[in-house]
Amino acid sequence: MSAGAASVVLDPVSFAAAAGPGPQTRTLTGTIAYGAPDWVYIPLDIPGGVNRLSVTYSYDRPTPPPGTEGNALDIGVFDESGHDLGERAGFRGWSGGFRDSFTISASDATPGYLPGPVRRGRWHLILGPYRVVPQGLKWTVTVTLEFGADGPPFVPNHSPDHAAGRGKAWYRGDMHLHTVHSDGRRQPAEVAAGARAAKLDFIVSTDHNTSSAAGVWGAYAGPDLLIINGEEITTRNGHYTALGLPPGTWIDWRYRAADGALDRFVRDIHKAGALAVAAHPLAPCVGCGWKFGFEGLDAVEVWNGPWTLDDEAVLGNWDNLLVAAGRSDRWIPAVGNSDAHSEPQVIGLPQTVVHADGLDRRSILSGVRAGRSWIAESAAVDLSFEVATVSGRRAGIGERLDVAEDTAVTATLTVNGAPGCVARFVTDQGQRLVMPLPASGEATVSWTTTPRNSRYVRAEVRRLQPTATTADTMVALTNPIFLGKTR
Repeated sequence: MSAGAASVVLDPVSFAAAAGPGPQTRTLTGTIAYGAPDWVYIPLDIPGGVNRLSVTYSYDRPTPPPGTEGNALDIGVFDESGHDLGERAGFRGWSGGFRDSFTISASDATPGYLPGPVRRGRWHLILGPYRVVPQGLKWTVTVTLEFGADGPPFVPNHSPDHAAGRGKAWYRGDMHLHTVHSDGRRQPAEVAAGARAAKLDFIVSTDHNTSSAAGVWGAYAGPDLLIINGEEITTRNGHYTALGLPPGTWIDWRYRAADGALDRFVRDIHKAGALAVAAHPLAPCVGCGWKFGFEGLDAVEVWNGPWTLDDEAVLGNWDNLLVAAGRSDRWIPAVGNSDAHSEPQVIGLPQTVVHADGLDRRSILSGVRAGRSWIAESAAVDLSFEVATVSGRRAGIGERLDVAEDTAVTATLTVNGAPGCVARFVTDQGQRLVMPLPASGEATVSWTTTPRNSRYVRAEVRRLQPTATTADTMVALTNPIFLGKTR
């Protein structure tokens, strides 16, 4: 597979060797027809002596037919190292449709793009016709080359892999956040400040389709805040996040489910020591619905931002997956994150609370992978959840209590910070217990079952307050505790 499963490559654009101190500019135009391939490449033959590449672009926006959305065109660039699918060395940046211009030099680059020399050779602009109306999409791209010696090289400031922490403990984090390095409007400093205000211990940076933010996070991390690198891989058939990528690691996004490419890139994520998580699988936006299935993924984001009907549906589908895993140690944990891009979206609504050996990248990822986590709407909510036998054998969230089928097992949920809420226990048979919590929002709720009757049990805390699309509001939910022996 070359530049992508559905792409077209236009004729190369040439520039003359430097003939004087002034820049060279080429303006290119074209039309993308309705039903066009996902990617359009414009080869640029860059001569020697260039010290800065600048690109601006625009496209027309005719009135779309009733009930449909208008034109949308993304943009990015690959350098002379290559642009084939998965060609990591050649990736130099992506801004999607968030910006109408970008620039790259050895010393600096527009957020979303990677600073570095503009070397001689064939570069490729990539246009992504995200939406095209039946009238087509007319585009204009202007490329400007400046000549001269390179400035001082950009020096990345990577975040450390660990923070102070509290040893083995529960740590709160938001693992889906955006900055100006993709389509967010918050600067990295604002995201870090928002995380601290939300009383988070860690965050994961997941800008769309680019690794550029990794070069600046070191300035905003600290003993009180672990900042982990990541990426939201934004395919045409759904989004997924790579959590815990080493600085500078980039994961390609130029494929659909029918291309059979996902396994390759999930393997790359795992080789890098990172996790692959399906993001907002039932979001209604174009290209957001997850079409790849969940085999090989490490978690699924069942709660994305303020609670909505989409989340309710994802939660139900995830619970169905747990039924199939009830007698197996192979199951997919749930996580929840804010996906915050800009005000008024709240960083840490929701947040994933992870039991980890320490506040470091490896330990946090291990806790997420094992399902030793629960989800809360804010740091004001706290809970503990475990199951135990009368003989004292017990298991916690994400674990298995390996006892005989007829052994009595008591599940106990302790909640703080949830006034006006109800606690629910859910098993493979569905909801088994609903208990109103007192006005104080602090209570302990217990329920007894057996492995024969319940293959797993998980807890939810809901506020009896409707949203625009749901009958109530999720406040907290846990990953399951499995009961009984594996087959």
